This record gives sequence, structure tokens and C-alpha cells, in this order.
Amino acid sequence: MPAKQAFPNAKSGDVFGQTRKPEKMLRAGLYARVSTEDQQTLAMQSRTMREYAVRRGWTIVLQIREVNSGATPREAREKVLEAARRREIDLVLVWRLDRWGRSVTDLLATLQELEHLGVGFISITEALDLTTPAGRAMAGLLAIFAEFEREILRERTRAGLAHARENGKRLGRPATAAVHTAKITKLHRAGVSKSEIARRLKIGRTSVRRILA
Repeated sequence: MPAKQAFPNAKSGDVFGQTRKPEKMLRAGLYARVSTEDQQTLAMQSRTMREYAVRRGWTIVLQIREVNSGATPREAREKVLEAARRREIDLVLVWRLDRWGRSVTDLLATLQELEHLGVGFISITEALDLTTPAGRAMAGLLAIFAEFEREILRERTRAGLAHARENGKRLGRPATAAVHTAKITKLHRAGVSKSEIARRLKIGRTSVRRILA
């Protein structure tokens, strides 16, 4: 007599009589960027990311390509962030970190926002996956580097200001024509034309006329 099935209602793929839930199909947003001087790698970036997403079994719901210089704001990248805020994607995939962030500070700020939104971030070249404990540890290191970068910028600014003062350069907003009121009035009384006053004092003729009025 055959042994009775321990769980007669169990189906194939069930575990201990409980139906196994299928894994969630993650939705990926792909972002590729190149500088205006080097546009050859754009197609390669996109192809590499698509192949990676297919291997991981993800659904590609967004693909953004951007061409601009490294220093300019990445307006097309904002479309990826907007999709994350609307919960339309589960993760962001890039080819390399410098394709995504303009600086360490910018990179960290956007990664922190994605983490807050519960959206993963993966960079293929650096093998950085912020959905894993190791990846999150790397994000902590990025925070240290971002603060280091900010401190370097502050030091450079302070050094530049000190150097300017030592060389007698005037700092702050440029002086307005109003500071020349006394000289303008004196020259005008001496018979100097308004055009000549403006030329001598290196200010606009309109400013001279306004002060004399």
C-alpha cells in the first residue's frame, strides 16, 4: 500500500505545504552618459547594461542617454530620479560611477536619495551593488570621501582669498558708481563733460547723468 502523502493538497514547487511566492520581477532604469568630446562609448554603455539586466532577469522599463560635459548639470539624469520618486523603477543601473555623479558630493547625495526611496543602485564597472551589505559599506566610504572633497574646496577658497588680500585685490561685490559722487560733482563743476567723467572714473555715462540729476 503506497505511503500517504504528508500534504495531500501540496502542489509542485510548494515548501512544507505552503505555496512558494514567485520572486518579484525587478524594474530597472538604465542611465548612460558621455561627454560632448567623446560619444563613442554611448552605444557600448547601453549594450553592456542591457545584457547585464537580462542576465539578472530584470525588466528594463527606462533607458536614458545623455551627452554633455562633466561639469554641467545632468538634466536627463533627473528623469531617472523622477521615475524613482514615482516608484516606477526598483533599481538604477549605470556603466560606471563617473557616468552618474559629477563629484563625490553629488554622487553621495543622489545615492542617499535613492536609498531613502528604497531604490537600488548598481554600477557595473566598479561591481558596486548598494542592495548588498558590501555595497552599503562602500556608500559609507563615499560619505567620507565627500566630506574630504568639501574640506579641500573650503581650504582652496580660504587660500585664494588670503592670496588676493596679500596682493591688494578688493574682495566682495564691485563698488557702485555712487561711491564716486563727490568726484563726479567736482569734475562737473570744473567743466568736465559727462562722457569724460565716465571715462576717467571707468563708470557708465548713465550713472554719471543719474548722479548729477
